Amino acid sequence: MNLNIKNTFTSELPADSNLENSRRQVMNAAFSFAKPKKTAEPKILHVSPEMAAELNISKEDLKSNFFKNIVTGNEVYPNTKPFAMCYGGHQFGNWAGQLGDGRAINLFEVEHKHKNWKVQLKGAGETPYSRTADGLAVLRSSVREYLCAEAMFYLNVPTTRSLSLSLSGDNVLRDVLYDGNSAYEKGAIVSRISPSFLRFGSFEIFAARKDTENLKKLVDYTIKHHFSHLGAPSKESYINFFKEISERTLEMIIHWQRVGFVHGVMNTDNMSILGLTIDFGPYGWLEGFDFGWIPNTTDRQNKRYRYGNQPNIGLWNLYQLANALYPIIEEVAPLNVILEQYKSEFEKKSLLMMKSKLGLFTWDEGDVKLIQNLEDSLQLVETDMTIFFRNLSNFTDKNSGLQLIKESFYDFENISDEVKNNWNLWFKKYDERLQIERISSEERKEKMDAVNPKYVLRNYMSQLAIDEADKGNYTLIDELFQLLKKPYSEQPENEKWFAKRPEWARNKVGCSMLSCSS
Repeated sequence: MNLNIKNTFTSELPADSNLENSRRQVMNAAFSFAKPKKTAEPKILHVSPEMAAELNISKEDLKSNFFKNIVTGNEVYPNTKPFAMCYGGHQFGNWAGQLGDGRAINLFEVEHKHKNWKVQLKGAGETPYSRTADGLAVLRSSVREYLCAEAMFYLNVPTTRSLSLSLSGDNVLRDVLYDGNSAYEKGAIVSRISPSFLRFGSFEIFAARKDTENLKKLVDYTIKHHFSHLGAPSKESYINFFKEISERTLEMIIHWQRVGFVHGVMNTDNMSILGLTIDFGPYGWLEGFDFGWIPNTTDRQNKRYRYGNQPNIGLWNLYQLANALYPIIEEVAPLNVILEQYKSEFEKKSLLMMKSKLGLFTWDEGDVKLIQNLEDSLQLVETDMTIFFRNLSNFTDKNSGLQLIKESFYDFENISDEVKNNWNLWFKKYDERLQIERISSEERKEKMDAVNPKYVLRNYMSQLAIDEADKGNYTLIDELFQLLKKPYSEQPENEKWFAKRPEWARNKVGCSMLSCSS
């Protein structure tokens, strides 16, 4: 395995001068050197061949002991120095101080075909940022993270990627629901890949400590390597840097809303500076369409990170980043303009996104009302979001509308006449609106099916794969991995996965209830 290794991050940014792997406050540094923990009996369960190819890792390499040892932390790639990143963050709206890579260790950078990738292990042991934790991960959370990152990529949602999923051979003690019932679980490690793992919190920590010198170094580094089109460091390039982060963040969240993805923990330390989905913890896809749904047990009461609030949280987080960048910009007005622009752009982009889901490509003044009425109708009774929008592309006339979406209802038999009449009225309006369109129903279906996925990684699907993996059977992980590579295709042989959440999964841990350790 001969990789084109780079080390821009560690050579251009300030390192922690203390080389001990002890829990502590790390000052004046963007990272600390930290080696992964050697594991008892490493075993690779799955690899993404597409991601491997992006790094120039051959199929033969993937079968080697060297590759296995690298992605399980048992060997350090020659002439590299693994490290953990320092960052802070706002957690559930409150400043939490220093956080950092508590269970993630960056191995190295790989450059291939003019792209630079950071390779990171999650669950590879403690770092100076682990606080009271062990820095390890378990199989269930690792299966979820591994599958979800690649699933998001094929859904065309900006995201970090996965390279490999491995068992460590060690047992790890975890309290799934934080209710005092700890138990040993199989330890696992995911190899995660991204052009950058920098977060909003990477900048916040320097600002909070009034370390303007290192804040500027980090911004300059980020612009040089990830926003080079913005030019040399200057007040103007810093403002444009913030503007582009704001635009990318909004773009990502609009995609989340489009596919019904709920991140679950939109803390500022989980917000990528590149506008990529990062840190797949207690996430979920909407089953029943519900703006108030949240998959995270920690957030059950306040629902801060609920589906309908994700765009607002994106904005709140950008306010925190604006505060962090202010010491090197020293002007409030241009930052406020960008934040205001986020609000107006959200209204526009959200409308366009919903119109694309409905197959509406011309302009009509009644579109906002039609969409609002639809969203209200979807919440009258439990209605599966994915199935509803996917089946809607087969719409031909108002009289068959209800039959068309019948399978998206969780309890069709007991739907009241009032609800049915509401739907028939909506389909009548929708039918009238479609008459304005200039494309054929076949073209409309093709365009709608390209934005409304047929297959998403529902929590119960992950849980089935986890349950099988716990028994030593890993075939379902691969089945889901292959299925989710073509989420917009019909895949008749996989029709069983185009289904509502089964009743057994409604209140099952891992399907409806997920904690931050998930």
